Amino acid sequence: MKIDFKEVLNCANEYKPAISKFLRDMIVIPSESRQEEQVIQRIKKEMEAVGFDRVEIDAMGNILGYIGNGRHLIAMDAHVDTVGVGDPDQWEYDPYKGYEDDEIIVGRGASDQEGGMAAMVYAAKIIKDLHLEDDYTLLITGTIQEEDCDGLCWQYIINENNIRPEFVVSTEPTSCRIYRGQRGRMEIKVSTTGVSCHGSAPERGDNAIFKMAPILNELKVLHTHLKEDDFLGKGSLTVSEIFFSSPSRCAVADGCSISIDRRLTAGETGEYALQQIRDLPAVKAAGAQVSMYNYDRPSYTGLVYPTDSYFPAWALEENHPACQTLVAGYKHLFGEEPIVDKWTFSTNGVAITGLSGIPCIGFGPGHEDQAHAPNEKTWKSELVQAAAMYAVIPAMYVDKFARD
Repeated sequence: MKIDFKEVLNCANEYKPAISKFLRDMIVIPSESRQEEQVIQRIKKEMEAVGFDRVEIDAMGNILGYIGNGRHLIAMDAHVDTVGVGDPDQWEYDPYKGYEDDEIIVGRGASDQEGGMAAMVYAAKIIKDLHLEDDYTLLITGTIQEEDCDGLCWQYIINENNIRPEFVVSTEPTSCRIYRGQRGRMEIKVSTTGVSCHGSAPERGDNAIFKMAPILNELKVLHTHLKEDDFLGKGSLTVSEIFFSSPSRCAVADGCSISIDRRLTAGETGEYALQQIRDLPAVKAAGAQVSMYNYDRPSYTGLVYPTDSYFPAWALEENHPACQTLVAGYKHLFGEEPIVDKWTFSTNGVAITGLSGIPCIGFGPGHEDQAHAPNEKTWKSELVQAAAMYAVIPAMYVDKFARD
């Protein structure tokens, strides 16, 4: 198929007001994890209005929009849940009413990650308008609960809906660069136990908080010795939460637990990371319990799909057809070499590639440093670039890599 790349860009620019309005409509709807129903319905309405061939909402609550009915299934994904607002005093604008000028849109979800959703929907309209359909089926997903549990939505799509695309484009923010991997992560709990007694005679008890203190120091040192990968970078850990149990403020604590946010680089598995902590001298001396958290919170539909809080690292080779397709598409559209890099944070790719081995590649509007930040914003120029890229990727892939 011969693609007129200039025409695609012109079409994307023409739709900039519509893309911007759709994004602002989504921002207006609070959609924290497990509360996405209204924004899913708003996306359904837009998909139907621009001419998707089929729109479904699965039992978990993810929205699945289809363009075409060719043999090669290609997917593009945006999670549509957001984090909360945080301290409202740190916002210059109402995070749900937002702000818009000629260049930017401000509001919770602008970059992370509803901008990607807006660009994908209008990429589908460009495909329809310019007759870019070919021997492919394009699946556009608006997925839920990602902020609560990365990749849970795609575990469900792959394992329960029996959907396995040839590759998936993640539209998480990349500043319109091409990202081909990320470190993984896991959520670890360490617990110490003690014996309570009256605080006036602490020697009669065994303080669980004091037992935790040397463990904290050894974890701080362990962070400096974790593995490093040339592409993905260094593994890391930090203590993110601390809990205790005690009969009262004037008693010795009989329990203490901490949560660890562990980032995994290439070659680090979940069991490997747990064993590193179990082997710490202070952990052994305290008889501390080291375990992985699991996730079992219901989606907005009420469905519970439990999983371990383990999200493996992944990387796609630069010579993979999906990566090569995006690089070629970028050159044709924008007349320059793209930057190919990786995410710092985690994405649904942990399930798509990390757990299921389906190739994943990233290209999205918005910037990583806007994620979870006050005054979160995205750039209209990037929404246009992303819509144009998403419109040409399927036909380019089929033409170069999937012909018989």
